[in-house]
Amino acid sequence: MFNFPDPVELIIRMPVVLLALTIHEFAHAYAAYRLGDPTAYRQGRCSLNPLVHLDPLGTLCLMFAPIGWAKPVPINPGNFGKPRRDDLIVSAAGVGSNLVQAVVFALLVRLLLAKADALGDALDPMLTMASLGMLINIALAVFNMLPVFPLDGYHVTLHLLPLHAQASFERTRPFGMFVILGLVMLPMATDGRISPLSMVISPVFNFLVHYVVGVDL
Repeated sequence: MFNFPDPVELIIRMPVVLLALTIHEFAHAYAAYRLGDPTAYRQGRCSLNPLVHLDPLGTLCLMFAPIGWAKPVPINPGNFGKPRRDDLIVSAAGVGSNLVQAVVFALLVRLLLAKADALGDALDPMLTMASLGMLINIALAVFNMLPVFPLDGYHVTLHLLPLHAQASFERTRPFGMFVILGLVMLPMATDGRISPLSMVISPVFNFLVHYVVGVDL
């Protein structure tokens, strides 16, 4: 799952990566804006322009493996009517957008397979793009839901914990980037043999293929 793509796959992967990251960050910014925080909106982040969201390193990681990130959307919880609830919603919005995209790409795969005879030689690149759309968006959703700072899952977990447990959980913040670095490097260092993320991503991918696409791997 973490093998480097060939040049053709890399070209096909590029628009999928840009779309997945852009909609993810837009979802954060738009949710925050609707809940009363204009911080991201004023900084131009409530936009579908990929250039305002992309982080160079995070984008490169996602180009070559199903893991990556964009620039964090600035949020000021002090502007929310209900800070704890609203910050949880904003944090979950990005992950939700990736899950929706994964389902849309799965439906596209189903449509392409149904029209395979009519599409001819165009089927393979279109099917590759749609399949990558499923995989990349699932990977982004799973990765971002990890309870590791500064990922979305950290904020979701923090707000779901009872107040007396939040201080203990917040002490994990300094270790977040080390965990993320390990998750990125471990599959590459072991040629994909050890990949904790793949163990979670694969069942979700297979679920979509079976129940939405309607085929068995």
